[in-house]
Amino acid sequence: MRGKSMYGATALGSVCVVAALVVGLTGGGSDDRGSSAAASSGRPESGNPKDEAHGGAKEEEVWDGKVHVLGDGSTSYTGPQPNVKKPEKLKPGEKPPQFVVFSWDGALEGDDHLFSHFQEVAKENDAQMTFFLTGMYLLPKSKATLYKPPQHKPGDAAISFATDAHIRDTLKQVRSAWLAGNEIGTHFNGHFCGAKGGGDWSPAEWKSEIEQSYSFVQNWKTNTGYKDLPPLPFDYKKELVGGRAPCLEGQKNLLTAAKEFGWRYDASSPGDFQLWPSKVNDIWNFPLQLLPYPKSDKQVLSMDFNFLFNQSGDNTKGDPAKYEEWRKLTRDGYLNGFERVYNGSRAPLFIGNHFEDWNDGIYMKAVEDVMKSVCKRDGVRCVSFKQLADWMDVQDPKVLAKLRGLDPAQAPDWKSFLK
Repeated sequence: MRGKSMYGATALGSVCVVAALVVGLTGGGSDDRGSSAAASSGRPESGNPKDEAHGGAKEEEVWDGKVHVLGDGSTSYTGPQPNVKKPEKLKPGEKPPQFVVFSWDGALEGDDHLFSHFQEVAKENDAQMTFFLTGMYLLPKSKATLYKPPQHKPGDAAISFATDAHIRDTLKQVRSAWLAGNEIGTHFNGHFCGAKGGGDWSPAEWKSEIEQSYSFVQNWKTNTGYKDLPPLPFDYKKELVGGRAPCLEGQKNLLTAAKEFGWRYDASSPGDFQLWPSKVNDIWNFPLQLLPYPKSDKQVLSMDFNFLFNQSGDNTKGDPAKYEEWRKLTRDGYLNGFERVYNGSRAPLFIGNHFEDWNDGIYMKAVEDVMKSVCKRDGVRCVSFKQLADWMDVQDPKVLAKLRGLDPAQAPDWKSFLK
């Protein structure tokens, strides 16, 4: 069974307001990769010899020869996260780095192997990313009632539970992703949108949803019985510092709840222009962004679903004759946004994705094209949201205030502007 709901946002012209849009997709939801049906993305099936190449980083845990196992053995402390650079404060007159954050909602390793595939793409292009893990993807369907979603019955969800095999594969990818320096954030659990979804939840209900996001990661061994698998190499209480709400709904009350957990950022805002980030409720606000859609005067949100919606509406299997044209439009739309700030204000670029096969996987291919095009350019850093928050936190607040005053395409004389 495929996902029951998906989301996006309206693609608008030159206006400031972006409204959330809930759209039911009968052709499949990217947050539901738990189906045993293989996606048609061209990635190898399970059992393919090529799967050996999809392991991500090496899985050995090394921290003075010790691993501090936590709780039931689902997680552990293995020392500071490897392969993460220490953030540095800008020097007077120094041009800011061009940050690009690729993020993935759901983050389940399904039959299409997109989680492992993009780990390899990231390594090849000196990139690190944020994986927003859906907590219930580590909960077997046989234990579904352990999930108690706000305003819904225990065990209810708007997406399907993962298969047992996919849970095991996802755990492997979560381990290797973190060891490679990527971030494991959260996409929460049941992906409820619209009525009785996140937009209707109180701070207390969001708190419950967050607590369960922690619990499913911290107790997967108890819930699954997979005693043969090693613990995840991180303490999730410390590592989880941000997330993205399903359908980009409910940020106000979510932020109130998130403060209680010491979260440092949120990526649930439904959209803004490409500006340097600011804080809301003392938490960094990292929104999706409006990018120039090629060959038009429209702006489109920087997420795969929104390009889909502009090209084939809510039909995930549109006209095959247009696939290559749509792939190029998607790639060029992302690159339009990149070039505008890379040659202008240097505001970070945020690109949101799902592991999906819409329109024969062209949106996955377009994102891969963009990673290969931008991540190795001079001055570019493809990082996680957590790494960006680390960098923002060490900067002079006066410098950040000046950066926020720049229009996206505005390129000042950096030596005098930040002297």
